[in-house]
Amino acid sequence: MRFGLLAEGINPNKFNQEEVEKMKKSLILFSVLLLCSMVLSFDHSWAANPDKIKVGILLPLTGPFAAVAQTQRDGALLAVDLVNKKGGLKMPWGKVKVEGVVYDDEAKLDVGVRRYRYMVEEGVKGVGGQTWAPLAYAINAMAQKEPMPYFPVCVMAKEAFQKGKLAECTFAAAYSPWTVGYMAGSSAIKALGKKRIFFLARADSWGWDIRDGVYAAAKEMGAEIVGYDEVSLGTGDFTTIIQKVRAAKPDVFISAQFAADAVALLKQCHETGLKKEMTIFNSFITNVVAKGIPPQALEGVYALHYFYYDLSDFEDKAVAKSAKEFSELYKAKYKTPADSYATIAYTAYSEMFRGFEAAKSFEPKKVAAALRANNGAFTSVKGPARWREDHAAVYKYAGFLVRGKGPQEQKHEWDLFKVVGYQGGDSVMPDLKSLGY
Repeated sequence: MRFGLLAEGINPNKFNQEEVEKMKKSLILFSVLLLCSMVLSFDHSWAANPDKIKVGILLPLTGPFAAVAQTQRDGALLAVDLVNKKGGLKMPWGKVKVEGVVYDDEAKLDVGVRRYRYMVEEGVKGVGGQTWAPLAYAINAMAQKEPMPYFPVCVMAKEAFQKGKLAECTFAAAYSPWTVGYMAGSSAIKALGKKRIFFLARADSWGWDIRDGVYAAAKEMGAEIVGYDEVSLGTGDFTTIIQKVRAAKPDVFISAQFAADAVALLKQCHETGLKKEMTIFNSFITNVVAKGIPPQALEGVYALHYFYYDLSDFEDKAVAKSAKEFSELYKAKYKTPADSYATIAYTAYSEMFRGFEAAKSFEPKKVAAALRANNGAFTSVKGPARWREDHAAVYKYAGFLVRGKGPQEQKHEWDLFKVVGYQGGDSVMPDLKSLGY
């Protein structure tokens, strides 16, 4: 071979040098690839045991639900803050900090679904949110196909809790409107002694579920429905309805209206003098809604509140203490007392984080199993609770019966209600059998 190369005029030393150079380049390339492989392997290990995670906060921060959504966002971010002040989530490999990623769903199905996908692409470990129940149900369907710890913070339709409809990793920190209606009816009948009910629904699943709950309480407790009507979302003039209510002569007028609709209705009940003729009961209320009602119109109105910050006179002193501590933390950060929907969101994210820690993992099915352990029991800022088989939260104090304060009674701008009772436990929830369990 050497003879042949010389005969052809080729320098064998030069040839060997070229081969050596090629081998050097090959070794360098191999080393680079090996290093990249090691880095990727390291990154994969780091991703499995991160020192920081993101969680999604998806709410309609613009549009008709913006005022309530902003309180929900604040409640979620407070839960994030409190975890981080402790150094982060306590995981087997160390402390893990949490970042809340906030997106606006605009209360639109297409926008909400798209932005949920953005969050998933960002690598969030859990998502919570929604003020508008139909969007919560749509996102639940996505979490069912691709498991994700999902915590809706709105009051979802009763139908959503039927067996097989909520994803394995979806946990709803608020109950359905049926429970709102049952608590309202039960409170009016048992606590206030009312027997003749006129009920005004909203012409959608919210209003119809509340109606069914009120009717169930009335049937069970021997009250009579003496009148019924329903109006669409966004109704501003209730003159005709008030005339019908007056003609029916009930001793309590229960309404399903919420937000701006409730403000308009309660103002008109006051202006027309209807409030002097019967008890006015707005089934579900928040501080944000009550702030829009003149004190004269709010005075004497009854309602159910998911959480009221001032439980100083409440019979359960442990719950009163817990509520006060939570409210002080919230007020220190946001300068206003915690409202109902802020508390729902805070509860939801607190449970998400408890699920991560109890599971010692961010894997969705392990988180779900951890939350269901020990009969689903957990402690909320408003007392004992547990996750039911339908993934709805059952609270000892599900709703606080409140009475509106008038101008003479209010000591400051947020002194809106006096707590006069409560409803809670399994008895205020739809029977599991009726949901297919």
